[in-house]
Amino acid sequence: MSDTKPAKSRKTAAPAEAVSPAPPLRVTTFTQEAADRICDLIAEGASLRAVCRMPDQPAASTVFKWLSEQPAFSEQYARACETRAEAMFEDMLDIADESGFDTIQGENGDRANSEWISRSKLRVDTRKWMLSKMQPKKYGDKITNELTGAGGAPLTINVCFD
Repeated sequence: MSDTKPAKSRKTAAPAEAVSPAPPLRVTTFTQEAADRICDLIAEGASLRAVCRMPDQPAASTVFKWLSEQPAFSEQYARACETRAEAMFEDMLDIADESGFDTIQGENGDRANSEWISRSKLRVDTRKWMLSKMQPKKYGDKITNELTGAGGAPLTINVCFD
């Protein structure tokens, strides 16, 4: 038996980690140019969350601050949101009319692509729900209440004096 010790493993230095560049600075000071860009993207159908994830765009908290401090921007933003609702309304028609993926060719002929059809229905229903919340007077369900008496007769009010 030998008294030799196992060779020690040599530790190698960890490779220097690549230093990633600092993230781009976000816009924090209000400018009309920044406001116009945000509103243009929203009017085209983007959500504020999606806009604020884009490079060189302000954080959502910054936009909300601007909305409370800049009345003209607040009005511009409201109009952009209304335009987005119209774009969303038109998207529903495009989604409903798209039939290119409604069927799948199978061994026994064409069959319904139920996954695509269900997804299209979900996309339309989601937009309908969002529109009903964003602009309830225009796209919400109309709810009416009618008061009638027993059996549909006119309502009778009895007033009692003690």
